[in-house]
Amino acid sequence: MSSSDQPFFVKCPVCRHLVPWTAEQEFKPFCSERCRLIDLGEWVMEEKRIPGEPLEQENDDGDDPFFQ
Repeated sequence: MSSSDQPFFVKCPVCRHLVPWTAEQEFKPFCSERCRLIDLGEWVMEEKRIPGEPLEQENDDGDDPFFQ
């Protein structure tokens, strides 16, 4: 096996374990489904955010047409 045949490794964003970047690695960049779900939960609970100004809504009168 040459050095070009070795997979690229990344660190799991949750637990920092090394994860091979291969087609067989089902949860990349996470090492497991557990770490993937932990990360998802942090986004859902708004513990993680993308920095920036909030976008203005076109219909900002409080009525959401989706629920009508």
